[in-house]
Amino acid sequence: MSFHFAAARSTAHSPIARALAKKALGRAANDNPCAETDPAGAMGGQDFMLKAALRHFAEHGLGAAREARKQAERAFFSGDGQGYRWWLGVCRALDRRLAADLDRSTVDRSTGETLIG
Repeated sequence: MSFHFAAARSTAHSPIARALAKKALGRAANDNPCAETDPAGAMGGQDFMLKAALRHFAEHGLGAAREARKQAERAFFSGDGQGYRWWLGVCRALDRRLAADLDRSTVDRSTGETLIG
């Protein structure tokens, strides 16, 4: 009786292995704007606000949102509209609910407009 050599089949090329293997997904869908399509950068002004909020968080830790709200209230009561909007944006980046409460408390209920210019 003669013996003939038969090489082992690679599992990568096996029909069963191909059938059981998970199919690789196509290209991932990314709906974030990129620098090529958005001349203002990855997120434009949001990116700047996020960096400022992260810097503020690094300084104040878990109480950073409350501190940003205090700063926004100080700016509001001193009549500094630009400072108020800045600190409200920082607060919003850190804690959306806290910022929404602050925003609601500074709106004229009869006209629906912010009480500060």
